[in-house]
Amino acid sequence: MKPSLSIFREVLYHLPPTIARLQREAINPDATLAVNGFIKSIRRQKRVSFAVLSDGSHAQGIQAVFLDTSLTDGLTNGTSVRLTGKIKDSPGQKQDRELLVDAVEILGGCDPETYPIQKQTLSTEYLRENMHLRARTDNVSAMLRLRSRLMHSVMNYFNTQGFYFTHTPILTGNDAEGAGETFRLAQFADPQLDRPNQTSEFFGHPAHLTVSSQLHLEALASGLSRVYTLSPCFRAERSQTNRHLAEFWMLEAEWMDVNREGVQGICGLVEDSLKSYASDVIGGQDVEVLWKDVDEVRRKTLENSLSGTWARMTYGDAVKALQDAKNVTFEFEPQWGCTLQSEHEKWLSEIFIGGPVFITDYPRDLKPFYMRANEDGETVGLLRPDSSVREERMDVLESKMRKNGLGLGKHEYGWYADLRRYGGSPHVGFGMGFERLVAWLGGIDNVRECVPMPRWASKMLL
Repeated sequence: MKPSLSIFREVLYHLPPTIARLQREAINPDATLAVNGFIKSIRRQKRVSFAVLSDGSHAQGIQAVFLDTSLTDGLTNGTSVRLTGKIKDSPGQKQDRELLVDAVEILGGCDPETYPIQKQTLSTEYLRENMHLRARTDNVSAMLRLRSRLMHSVMNYFNTQGFYFTHTPILTGNDAEGAGETFRLAQFADPQLDRPNQTSEFFGHPAHLTVSSQLHLEALASGLSRVYTLSPCFRAERSQTNRHLAEFWMLEAEWMDVNREGVQGICGLVEDSLKSYASDVIGGQDVEVLWKDVDEVRRKTLENSLSGTWARMTYGDAVKALQDAKNVTFEFEPQWGCTLQSEHEKWLSEIFIGGPVFITDYPRDLKPFYMRANEDGETVGLLRPDSSVREERMDVLESKMRKNGLGLGKHEYGWYADLRRYGGSPHVGFGMGFERLVAWLGGIDNVRECVPMPRWASKMLL
């Protein structure tokens, strides 16, 4: 077959180089260049002035040197500028290169009296209130670059494994988790807004913002065998913990379990993929910025994740280890039949295991209807991150759906049962909150600091 010519097409148009490119690529020291960005800090001396210029592409930005101090007139923190000059190796130890400035063009002024991002150190609470400007700070911009790098890493990994990226619906009539914590949609102009009924529904039946793409991914996997998505999800949880957001991004994958590896196959792919992501970002400038204040125990846990096989333990063993823990007091007492809390998972990973750990064989009643039960009938093959062997047996699935009060009608879950009725085969999958992945690799305690513009119960700015 004749290859597509687009594969060999050379990129003919190039945007001007970013500061990141100027810092890492070979530069003609005699060439005059123009660099755009905003002033992060400025220091004026009698004979020379210095400024740190950032365009968001590099953790340190670039130091601008003004031998003519009059060029800094009108420059304040936050001012957007176009600086023209030559890139030189820096004699200082804190930066590799600097820009010797010959000319300055102010693109956008910034009032130093009212600019909210003046100080070098600002609290997370303060920055949340100034969310529209917090991308200009070191930690938030490092987090945003880390998110971007991780997205590329995820796509590269799944491409090598033969997966297809797919787009799944944001609007849905189904609750994949069965928890009922969904956002219900209503047509704003509907006079029956306060009393929606079957005839006034825009789609003819109730619609919600999706809580997970998993059910739709299963439908796509039945045709493409290996699929994944990275898409927004919404949950109307009123939790105020550091692990919950009302709007977040979920990495989800489904694939046909051709070798019947079950849970162990899921563990293998999840572990390999997470090690791949970690290898891509650890050691980079952005991770160093984010990890500068992280304790040694947590650093060691992340480093340990890159070597050896990750630990596996059953839910029962995990509960027993938590109950036997010495010199530690949990806010939530670990008990069989209860969901493991974040404090439990943190202790198991960082203290008990000293690295990542998969938790398998959760009690069946804690997990959704689509997860395949083990032979004992009391547990399901499951691990952290949320994943499982899917229930492919038609009679068992329909029984569980009825038990959970899920209808099998056309606009309910009948189509999901059809996936088993018409040539269904064993398949598996997992879902992983992208913000939690950013938090793990970035050493960040709160997922609200792992997304550009967080939304949670009672809080939605912008």
